[in-house]
Amino acid sequence: MRRPLPGQSAVTAVGQARPADIERATLDKAAAENFPVAPFFLPRAWRDDLMAVYGFARLVDDIGDGDLAPGGADARALGVPDDEAGDRLTLLDALEADLRRVFDPSGPGPRHPLLLRLEPTVRRRALTPGPFLGLIAANRQDQLVTRYETYDDLLAYCELSANPVGRLVLAVTGTATPERIRRSDAICTALQIVEHLQDVAEDLGRDRIYLPAADMKRFHVQEADLAAPTAGASVRALVAFQARRALDLLDEGAPLVGSVRGRLRLLLAGFVAGGRAAVRAIAAADYDVLPGPPKPGTPQLLREAGVTLRGKG
Repeated sequence: MRRPLPGQSAVTAVGQARPADIERATLDKAAAENFPVAPFFLPRAWRDDLMAVYGFARLVDDIGDGDLAPGGADARALGVPDDEAGDRLTLLDALEADLRRVFDPSGPGPRHPLLLRLEPTVRRRALTPGPFLGLIAANRQDQLVTRYETYDDLLAYCELSANPVGRLVLAVTGTATPERIRRSDAICTALQIVEHLQDVAEDLGRDRIYLPAADMKRFHVQEADLAAPTAGASVRALVAFQARRALDLLDEGAPLVGSVRGRLRLLLAGFVAGGRAAVRAIAAADYDVLPGPPKPGTPQLLREAGVTLRGKG
């Protein structure tokens, strides 16, 4: 049995906020995600473990984006003093320290409720620290790097920010192989690129641009063009070029769906279909993503899911 941390009771170590409330503030965001996190048709054990993984991934992104719930409960849960609760790098360091407690069964247990929730998943599924550390590294990078010179630079970022999620899905479901991981990486990178295209205006508001500078130069796009209320011809051409890249990656990854069976096949088809449908929505908006993120409707999602399940498209 682990020793409690100094000053930590068995009930709560997070001040006035209840652990369940801290968890719920993060987990409730699953409903707003572009892609299904743990849909109802999966086995309950998978859903529970995928939600535990989601909780960590969402927490790390909320820290990196400055989107934690107000009040400082997450910072206190991680042992960060109130006067440092606004320092994202400090919070990410504290989160990494808490993550390492998850993987150290002989030491004190993790502090944050979402990492307490993650701990049994790690044990059941024999998960390794690498993918979780990658997500933290991506969010550290977001604090220090706000522009990407080349497409290869962007791919290296996606290796940290997106690909670990797919690898964790395969690990939780016990289906990871080198070939499936390669296909999964292609899908996850594509989904990250699509999300960047949908969120060009929002990211610019955070002083981040995920459109490679070399491609912006090629299409004669200046940063000021991204701040316009609607996209000009050059921006639209650049977005269309990036969208084609995302579709090519989705096509590369799509055979992953046919390599598995049962309900996992439906989940993975949903990921591919969601990416394809989002690209179609961007194209339907004539690649003008600046007024707001183009979103696909349910009929488009269902059509793309059918195409993906049939191994076409």
